[in-house]
Amino acid sequence: MRRLLVVTAHPDDEAGGFGGTLLLSHERGIETYVICLTPGQAASNRGGAKSDEELSAMRRAEFARSCELLKVTRGDVLDYRDAALDRTDFLKVVGDLTQRVREIQPQVMATFGTEGAITGHPDHSMASLFATAAFHWAGRMKRFPEQLKNGLKPHRTQKLYYTSPDFFMDDREPVSLPPWNARIAIGKRLDAKLAAFKAHTSQSPLFERVDRTFRRHGEQELFHLAAAYPPRQMKMESDLFEGIEEK
Repeated sequence: MRRLLVVTAHPDDEAGGFGGTLLLSHERGIETYVICLTPGQAASNRGGAKSDEELSAMRRAEFARSCELLKVTRGDVLDYRDAALDRTDFLKVVGDLTQRVREIQPQVMATFGTEGAITGHPDHSMASLFATAAFHWAGRMKRFPEQLKNGLKPHRTQKLYYTSPDFFMDDREPVSLPPWNARIAIGKRLDAKLAAFKAHTSQSPLFERVDRTFRRHGEQELFHLAAAYPPRQMKMESDLFEGIEEK
């Protein structure tokens, strides 16, 4: 069974950054997993929530609904603090992700680039760093060896991608995105991707801008191949699972 693991920072990232690819993967019989590091309790848009705890619960439910619409096999929201990932214990987060990589055993992982995606959000940058370390360390015996018991083994994921759009946000400073070498044509799945984003009703003030932006640019999702095993020459791809060795 082929498996794709996506690592994000906030509820709604899974739809905005990866929604079309998640839907297309499901249609191809690929198991899809999303790990969201925070419940998004520091969001500016509060959806009427009177406390961080209330907003966390609201956004977890929205995430679950979005994952249902995107046909995600399993989606998990962890408990790290929104807007504080750059002040979180690096080894603790990487250890949590490494254990999940070893349990899920994906052939492909996807996350943000270290620039923080088109918003340049620090949490997105940190999600990239955490996921990248977990991608590499999950396959090494000497990294978190305490996890290697009760049948859990090192797992070497074959490809790591960073999402890398070919546009900027009009109201944000531009960021330096990694060059993309994978173009995933999502076509008719754009409407479903937008519906999944709009499942995050607490973020409704963003809907008009997101809808406008993705209808202009969103019939494709672009990715940068950041790491691969075994080594390979960079080339244009239309399938994140291209070149995956079946085991």
